[in-house]
Amino acid sequence: MNYYKIALLSSPLEPLTYSSSFELELNSVVHVVLNTRELNGVVLLSCDKPDFKTLEILEISSSYYSQKQQQLAKFIATYYFCSLGDAFGIMVPFLDVSHAEKKKQDTQSIELSCKQEQALEFLKKHQVSLLFGDTGSGKTEIYMKRFQEIMQEGKRSIFLMPEISLTPQMGIRLEEHFGSHVVMWHSKLTPLQKKKAMEKIRSGEAYIIAGPRSALFLPIKDLGLIVVDEEHDDSYKASSRPRYNARDLAIYMGKIHAVPVILGSATPALTSYVKFPHVRLKGGHFKSNKEFIYERCKENLSPLILTALENTYKAKEQSIVFLPTRANFKHLLCGDCGHHYECAFCSVGMSIHQKSRAMKCHYCNFTQAIPQVCSACGSANLSSSRLGTAEAVKNIREVFPHVKVEQFDRDIITTQSKLKKALKRFNDKETDILVGTQMLSKGHDYHGVTLAVVMGMDNMLHMGDYRAREKALSSLIQVSGRSGRKKDAKVLIQSFNEEFFSTYINSYEDFLEEEKFFREGLYPPYKKLCRILFSHKNGAKAREAMDVMQGKLFVCHNIEVVGYGKCAIERVANKYRFEILLRSDKSTDLIKAIKMSKVPLAEIDMDPIDFG
Repeated sequence: MNYYKIALLSSPLEPLTYSSSFELELNSVVHVVLNTRELNGVVLLSCDKPDFKTLEILEISSSYYSQKQQQLAKFIATYYFCSLGDAFGIMVPFLDVSHAEKKKQDTQSIELSCKQEQALEFLKKHQVSLLFGDTGSGKTEIYMKRFQEIMQEGKRSIFLMPEISLTPQMGIRLEEHFGSHVVMWHSKLTPLQKKKAMEKIRSGEAYIIAGPRSALFLPIKDLGLIVVDEEHDDSYKASSRPRYNARDLAIYMGKIHAVPVILGSATPALTSYVKFPHVRLKGGHFKSNKEFIYERCKENLSPLILTALENTYKAKEQSIVFLPTRANFKHLLCGDCGHHYECAFCSVGMSIHQKSRAMKCHYCNFTQAIPQVCSACGSANLSSSRLGTAEAVKNIREVFPHVKVEQFDRDIITTQSKLKKALKRFNDKETDILVGTQMLSKGHDYHGVTLAVVMGMDNMLHMGDYRAREKALSSLIQVSGRSGRKKDAKVLIQSFNEEFFSTYINSYEDFLEEEKFFREGLYPPYKKLCRILFSHKNGAKAREAMDVMQGKLFVCHNIEVVGYGKCAIERVANKYRFEILLRSDKSTDLIKAIKMSKVPLAEIDMDPIDFG
């Protein structure tokens, strides 16, 4: 009998020992049993016969993980504090099949402008580099030219985008140029589409593999380049274990594969701007002017906004309206006793969805009917605050019944097909006004937009987050960048902070230079942060775990306990939450301290981006 340590895929358990009458290859995928359930695992190493009874491995599959995948999995498990099974679980293994290599087809050459050529030459000189290009400055053409060069070398490229919502338009552009050599990969593909895509990847026919963060973990041979578009976007950070950041892992993968990595954005993260050499690409292809108008008032569809929407419609042009909040309203409040409606399981206000006549929690999905009278005092004087997308659509339709208005957020755009159709209707001028959340700002090409209305910026600016200024300004630049692609445009911004936004709206690098000064000695990129979360249905147990761990952390060297206590949102899904925030000069010191002091309830979030 042979004995092996097996990491169970997507399981938080430590490796378990199994036996086999066959000799197994390390990193191969096997089927095993655990408590009557059949699971997949990866063979980590052979070991001596243990002093307990072992179960036998059921079956050896033809899948295996490569040496580089194993190296990446070990890094993820160590840095992001998860099991090896969790780390291997996000990757797709290689398959032991021999395919005839597909011949490369010639593609038409991509013509770049002189500025784009200079930018491309700069990117080729560095292992990791940042393409800091304004919206519409032609970053995609530079990526495509680089893909073409890598393809001519017989190698493959990974093209990461922050969200599925970016894939339809980008997919069309890539397929127009590279044809069947492109594979779009994301979670909304049907099983059949996934199977076909995987066949193209494994056969070597796919030379460009594009998609959100999961595209990074596919079994790609002869990798030659990784491009991370919209590298500033928070969607690259996973919110559940393993809590990795795909942008950072792309940089690490570039290192282990010895391939170049290009990061691209119109509003790069300060961390990337400081850490990597960058080339600046200014201006857009289209010569159009933008007028920025500020309105000092709280979030609402003011007469100024309604007039601007009406004038744009009369001119047979299109508008986009940005709001950070989904649903009809964010909060329900009693005007007589001040009672505030919170989720029964989370300490957050419920969102009001009038279409389904319900109040819904956007954290745990708990839903209840909208009350007609206050449950605390019986008053009918209930009012809502924080306007949401659904309410804005309803209000605009009431004022302008002939105008075609569409809601563009996760409540409505639930499938890839709905997304494609909504974008097509807008670009075919069947929709006059698109009202949406962050989805609006995600790199879509809207040809005819001459008015962008931006609301809720002050809420973003005043969030309890060291990146609040960066996030708010970046969102404003990204949304305003969707307008004025072909014609002159207006950007109407509701904010009491005109001085801040107007100073930096056209000079993001000046903002980054100033932000360096504020962050030095306190926050990334100059310091490393780690957030440790404790959650339990019994609040006393969660608090006790936090107290035990922070007591151990206080004696660790080279790290600082910035603070500890209840989370800003104390309860989510009926679990009480506590946290510790750590700061250090080096991540190795943080890792060492956490290893020494970790308690079973602790959930580690290295390089956190969410402090809610």
